[in-house]
Amino acid sequence: MKVSTAIITAAGRTQRKLPLQTLTDREGQSRTVLRLFIDELRDAGIEKIGVIIRPGDHDVYEEAAGDLSETLTFIEQTEPLGYGHAVHCGRDFTAGEAFLLMVSDHLFVSDDPEKNCAQQLVEVAEARECAISTVQATHESKLPYFGTVAGKLFEGRPGLYEIEKVLEKPTPTVAEQELMVPGLKLGHYLCFFGMHVLTPGIMDLLGQGVATASEQNPLQLSPAIAELASRERSLALELKGRRYDLERQFGLLMGQFAVALDGKHRDELLEGIIELLAQARR
Repeated sequence: MKVSTAIITAAGRTQRKLPLQTLTDREGQSRTVLRLFIDELRDAGIEKIGVIIRPGDHDVYEEAAGDLSETLTFIEQTEPLGYGHAVHCGRDFTAGEAFLLMVSDHLFVSDDPEKNCAQQLVEVAEARECAISTVQATHESKLPYFGTVAGKLFEGRPGLYEIEKVLEKPTPTVAEQELMVPGLKLGHYLCFFGMHVLTPGIMDLLGQGVATASEQNPLQLSPAIAELASRERSLALELKGRRYDLERQFGLLMGQFAVALDGKHRDELLEGIIELLAQARR
């Protein structure tokens, strides 16, 4: 299985402006969050990138992509019918192929010096030839923000699980009853990281729900991933990396710190933070 196509979902009402924000990258250069996403995907061998946007956002996204805008395909989600619906808008673009899905309200920082997060995911997906959702051990206090997975170790490999159940934003009580995974710290669960490699079957499953989707009853992705896992092998992968939710309070600031601390100006930034903290204590 070759993964050479990707979709970035960026049409959410509260998320649509996040990829347009400018951060300082690891090299000290100013780039939009969208450019950071594009570079991550291109380094992972992705050749075709589709961006799901709201109507009217084409020009600002084209400007945010800069000289790489011509390499993108912009796809409008004409109605706000949910995250699953946004993904399904890319059905024609993916053309019956496996594809990498990336959310636009998270920033990804790899802890592997050789491979970014998308590279790690694509490598495992192509080797296992199946759908793979990235996950991160997450404290139960953050369950309201993420889809959560239960599973068992796949082939005994640490960090790779065969998906048995998926629930969207469960309560801690439900998670304790249904989503416990042996080996995780107490009160921690496997929550979605923000990247998936999905097989064409996911589009068929989402298509079944499009007709009944509405703003009051949005089409979600997690139930479709759960159904896909019941039909074909689907895995969850703990990456060597961290995700930063840009939509949360101070999310952009924390994402900026994370990217900068991972770069060549780390010492300079640390000095500035220490000076700032010293001034704040006065």
